[in-house]
Amino acid sequence: MTIPRVLIIAGSDSGGGAGIQADIRTVTAFGCHAMTAITAITAQNTRGVTGVALTDPAMVVAQIDAVLSDIGADAIKIGMIGSSAIAEAVADRLEAADARVPLVFDPVMVATSGAMLADDATIAAFERLMRLAVLVTPNIPELAVLSPRGAEALVRRTGTAVLAKGGHGEGELLIDALILPGGERTEWGGQRIVTRHTHGTGCTMASAIASGLARGDDLAKAVAAARRYVRTAIEAAPGLGQGSGPLGPGIVG
Repeated sequence: MTIPRVLIIAGSDSGGGAGIQADIRTVTAFGCHAMTAITAITAQNTRGVTGVALTDPAMVVAQIDAVLSDIGADAIKIGMIGSSAIAEAVADRLEAADARVPLVFDPVMVATSGAMLADDATIAAFERLMRLAVLVTPNIPELAVLSPRGAEALVRRTGTAVLAKGGHGEGELLIDALILPGGERTEWGGQRIVTRHTHGTGCTMASAIASGLARGDDLAKAVAAARRYVRTAIEAAPGLGQGSGPLGPGIVG
């Protein structure tokens, strides 16, 4: 095998800023081969989401089967899951997959525009996916829903590492914290980048981490490289649209 393979399970963004489109762009930038299982088609742009059509759960699983039975995967990234039925179907399928393939789960609940992308039943179904993952990447609002007692409590409950992202925090210095199941904690700080063009940052971060894991990096190295990539991509945002625009090309380093 000459190229790392990353399977992305997520929704499509017609505006190209987030979702499958951002995932493929990121995985490709990291020198990996991107494959997809699309959970939903969304009609959205930089100003918001105007429509969502969910994929039948059996079709989501069929896409996963098609990829894993032939091409295989060195890492899996899950983003927008769409419904509790899709979450349960994906969990059923991945429980039967090769446990050595690392899974990064971005628990998408709300789009950058504020549109809800997961209802209460879907969020409740996240529990199985979190337990299957090697890393969960919630932002501050998502973490508050998943674990009101904080990231450490989520790690203890799921046995999964958590990257608590600080982009929704206040102040000029934002902190991302990686907490491992053994209790080890690594923090990265960065100055806030003042811009409205941050659509797709969560998708991009999780896909960059999955790409690092597919290339053989450990979690801390993969997270550090993903953070650098996302920050350079925010700074390179082309300024498209009237709302929160897509990121630009990041630098892999």
